[in-house]
Amino acid sequence: MLGGGTFVTQNKILPGAYINFVSAARATAEQDRGVSAIPFTLDWGPENVIFEITASDFADNALTILGYPADHAKLKNFREVFKKGKTLKAYRLNGDGVKAENTYFTAKYGGLRGNDLKTVITANVDVPANFDVKTLLDDVVVDIQTVSAATGLVANEFATPKTGATLALTAGLAFAGGTNGTAVTGTHYATYLSKLESHSFNTLACPGTDDTIAQVFDAFTKRMRDQMGVKFQTVRKVTATAPDYEGVIVVPNGVTDAGADADSLIYWTAGAQSACPLNQSLTNATYDGEYTVNVEYTQTQIEDAIKAGKLIFNRVGQEVHLSRDINSLTTFTAEKTADFSSNQTMRILDQSGNDVAALFNTKYLGKIPNDDAGRVSFWSDVVAYNKALEQDRAIQNFNSDGVTVAQGETKTSVVLNYQIQPTSAMEQLYCTVVVA
Repeated sequence: MLGGGTFVTQNKILPGAYINFVSAARATAEQDRGVSAIPFTLDWGPENVIFEITASDFADNALTILGYPADHAKLKNFREVFKKGKTLKAYRLNGDGVKAENTYFTAKYGGLRGNDLKTVITANVDVPANFDVKTLLDDVVVDIQTVSAATGLVANEFATPKTGATLALTAGLAFAGGTNGTAVTGTHYATYLSKLESHSFNTLACPGTDDTIAQVFDAFTKRMRDQMGVKFQTVRKVTATAPDYEGVIVVPNGVTDAGADADSLIYWTAGAQSACPLNQSLTNATYDGEYTVNVEYTQTQIEDAIKAGKLIFNRVGQEVHLSRDINSLTTFTAEKTADFSSNQTMRILDQSGNDVAALFNTKYLGKIPNDDAGRVSFWSDVVAYNKALEQDRAIQNFNSDGVTVAQGETKTSVVLNYQIQPTSAMEQLYCTVVVA
């Protein structure tokens, strides 16, 4: 693992990029965005691993990956993510379930969905001595194999054969015994977060409304951002604990759909935040998901929520809009001014930090000599990168003369300093009309 994070003194042991963001005294290509990391409780799917699903994977292969077609009610939260998001790094919290089985097959994954599988065995029309072995899900054929004996069967997308079985004709032998495993606890979440440390993503969503779990996610976010240099933001429901941190976004709104969870809006929000371009804001963005959002707030309540660092949705005409694109930071200092409460600002800073670190780690670390020529090359790359950000209107007033690259306190260390001014989308109009 490469080192990364912030620094106070130049005393780091691991090779890597250590980057500080501080507010100034008041007087090449970006990495792909659109990646969210979210854990789920599922009836089917890969177990004990973080697995990646793109928007196109979900549309085309949701049945084999998650056990249901993409339009199924049980996959609504996945659809919420992909309204805006491009890639989802998913994890199954209940990966300790029992696999359903019958005489001939064992379900590929544990979970209740395996109980909806069935095996049908018929004589082959062309060679009656052979068997047509079909696997059905919800009475729809998802696999068919023609074999002379069970030893010829191979695993399919839903089941693994018991090759020692003796095949016999059957009109339909159901799978049974599949369970979703034990109830999800804090230990499951801790295991998930441990596995997540080696992954890159733009947003992390914390499901549920348990304040203890929320605090675990808050602490993980702070540690990864501030100590490990992994820049992302976590989206979660408002709980009793206010994180007051630029890396955590809290959503107060619930939904009014029957049977829906109180945290249902975190999925759309995580996907939208992950995919938002650096030169744009989600302020006034229209919610286009499937839930009916509770927006019964007065203007005063909305203003109070914003002051408290809550990303609140409100009604605009017949639509639901996101009021102001902010995170939970409400305590401002000389090093973290109110600018840091803007999610657009944080997206720009996080992307810049991730990109410069990636540039150093992939092109320079252990490859380029730490001499004048090497540092000039690094300077040129940093300048070119920031000029590209300026051209994209993510930052403004960039001055290459303010970029310095010098040798650090050791022969292997490099000290980079530069200043950027993130842009912000227009949010308020103050207009005076003079009537002649």
